[in-house]
Amino acid sequence: MADGYYNLLGVPKGASEKEIRTAFRRLARQYHPDVNQGDDTSAEKFKEINEAYQVLSDTESRKKYDRYGTNWRNAGQHERGSGSGAPPRSWFNRARQRSTRDVGASGGFSSMGDMFGDIFGSGGARVEDRPTTRKADVPVTITLEEAYAGASRTVEVPADPFAGTTARRLQVTIPAGAKSGSRVHIGAAKGAGGGIDLTLQITVKAHSRFERKGDDLVIAVEAPLADLMLGGEVEIPTITGKRVALKIPAETPNGKVFRLKGKGMPHSPKANAGVHGDELVTVSALLPRHLDTESRRLFEELRELGATGAEAGGEE
Repeated sequence: MADGYYNLLGVPKGASEKEIRTAFRRLARQYHPDVNQGDDTSAEKFKEINEAYQVLSDTESRKKYDRYGTNWRNAGQHERGSGSGAPPRSWFNRARQRSTRDVGASGGFSSMGDMFGDIFGSGGARVEDRPTTRKADVPVTITLEEAYAGASRTVEVPADPFAGTTARRLQVTIPAGAKSGSRVHIGAAKGAGGGIDLTLQITVKAHSRFERKGDDLVIAVEAPLADLMLGGEVEIPTITGKRVALKIPAETPNGKVFRLKGKGMPHSPKANAGVHGDELVTVSALLPRHLDTESRRLFEELRELGATGAEAGGEE
């Protein structure tokens, strides 16, 4: 027997009702005229798969198609000729009524809601009357400064013809403390058939000076060698742009880490609001270069003093 309708839907002749319905839904989404406006080829393809589904989704008509193939519409004449009695007309009447009611000029259902309402049958609301929400992730890149203070962006919300939404621009707010990889749930951008549930995927750009470790910020600064040995003060940049004075104690070892409390990133707004991490400052000696004669002499004296002190310490 002819298996043209099965081939159209891409299912075997023994396919279950669920397999047929699933195949039709997949193809309908691909070829529906609402999605391919102005594409006559897609419209014609949709008419064909729609016809195949109408026949194979009805048990009575499917039996006739399996038995008589492409001549299934004349099944009544065959059965009357064989003395089996007149075939029921219920499905043919329903099909004609459905075709008149639901099929538009394109040859398919007049809307996506009509199409999926018919798939799931009568007795309940049509799909277009059941609001649906589809999820959409929108990538957003921010600077470390914006992650510290919070930021706003205008993002493109993608169109979704199945949810009844069109592309639009939406102003969104990114809370302070956002991290790379974090997700900010914005909510539903409503449309005629439901909406798009929008979530921002955050990426924080690498900073030229600060490294982020959790809610702490790490920075390396240099201080003159004399300040590390004798004590001094050095200005430290912060993520806010302000600079703070850090006192260097005498005889500070090279690579010493100082902690500036509360100068790091804000904690998640959902917990410990207003609490910040720390800024960790690694101080290294800034060694002099291009020594003049006097500077060289002083370093030589310092070296001699160091050698003398070492000898004296050895004698003790």
